[in-house]
Amino acid sequence: MAQIFHRSTNTLSRLTIYLTLIVLGALLMVTDRIQRSGYITSANVVVEQPIPFSHKHHVADDGIDCRYCHTSVETSAFAGIPPTRTCMNCHSLLFADSPFLKPVRDSYSSGVPIEWNRVHKLADYVYFDHSIHIAKGIGCATCHGQVDQMPLVRQVATLQMEWCIDCHRQPEKYLRPKDQVFNMAYQAPSNQIALGLQLKQDYHIRSAEELTSCSTCHR
Repeated sequence: MAQIFHRSTNTLSRLTIYLTLIVLGALLMVTDRIQRSGYITSANVVVEQPIPFSHKHHVADDGIDCRYCHTSVETSAFAGIPPTRTCMNCHSLLFADSPFLKPVRDSYSSGVPIEWNRVHKLADYVYFDHSIHIAKGIGCATCHGQVDQMPLVRQVATLQMEWCIDCHRQPEKYLRPKDQVFNMAYQAPSNQIALGLQLKQDYHIRSAEELTSCSTCHR
């Protein structure tokens, strides 16, 4: 019986299959990298604001507590954006004539709020409550990074589902004493897991099964 294909066809077929698998694997890896990149997640992307407000100056240099501006972070799902009058508590006297603060003065005079551009934005189908995380010992810097070192605030976490799930599966890795929640310089101790497990019990935090239930974040 005559041989239709040359013997090298077998080798070529195997090489084609292997190359196809390699290319598909490479495409999956590239897709995964893109999906986790700042291009998709907006992590480490500085958002332009109507006023170049520096958290570093106000928090690290002047020692202003997070709660002075974000007044509802302990009691509400939303941390709150300070009204212009909060800015003017200081800036009616400090740098009162600065051209950089003209939009603040104009807002205060007209009563029209400053339109800040949101930095941390979750999908509409995700439910998130700041107050419960604060009440259970999750520090500001755990999610927002060292905001006190940011001249212009930026998102540092991906805010993707796997990032949230990692914490909900093992909250003991991130829990801290409640009096340290707003301490931006707090460093986790060497016995963090043991401390976290104790705090988890003290704070009556639910089991990983309950925390990773779909209805916890999707309501």
